[in-house]
Amino acid sequence: MRTKMRIMGFRGATIKPLNEEAAAELGAELLGEAIVFGVGGLCIFLEYARQASNTRRKEEEQSSTLLGLQEQVAELGLAVETLDAQLREVNRLLLDVSTSTKK
Repeated sequence: MRTKMRIMGFRGATIKPLNEEAAAELGAELLGEAIVFGVGGLCIFLEYARQASNTRRKEEEQSSTLLGLQEQVAELGLAVETLDAQLREVNRLLLDVSTSTKK
């Protein structure tokens, strides 16, 4: 009963002793509430941990996808530069051929 009174915020009040039956009932009630509170807190913690794990996994997947796309962009940029160089070479050869046929 003292514990219940302290939890409720009453300090220093004198409390007469409870009979055995009332004390057992009050103890069982407090124990039951503590168990329910503990299970609820555990469920919340486990859900938080699960959500954090899912978020971390999704971020890792997005990061790997982004790296793959960046590699593809770099490869395509290199291919564009190669094709641009080949096009300039073909244009130069065409210009040389057209000027040599005019002479």
